[in-house]
Amino acid sequence: MVQLTKVEKYVLFVLGSCERELCKRVAGKPLEIVLSKSAFIELVMRSGVAGKKERALYKNLESLEKQKLLTYDHTIIHLTKRGKKEFLVLANAVEPFIRARDVLSSTDVLKCTKKARAVLLIN
Repeated sequence: MVQLTKVEKYVLFVLGSCERELCKRVAGKPLEIVLSKSAFIELVMRSGVAGKKERALYKNLESLEKQKLLTYDHTIIHLTKRGKKEFLVLANAVEPFIRARDVLSSTDVLKCTKKARAVLLIN
């Protein structure tokens, strides 16, 4: 496993998640949706998933490229095999927490148990 900073892990996770979601949209079709570096940064900035400045994202992508975790085919950004492997390690570590949060936020938790109770707190 490559030594990555927290920020590099985050950017790698966002890029891998983005690639995964784009592939889902065209699954079963002879199509591939690709992103340029600038399109990826625009997506990240507009979605608000990274609280970073545009220039910082460029620097993080350059760092990931130097570590051979992503590559460019002309202007198209792709994770390398090594990058995909690192993304899967990150995704496997994070996704159980994301799934738990999603289930709890979409379910009325109080209806799942009879033992939950409200308590009045007086300070």
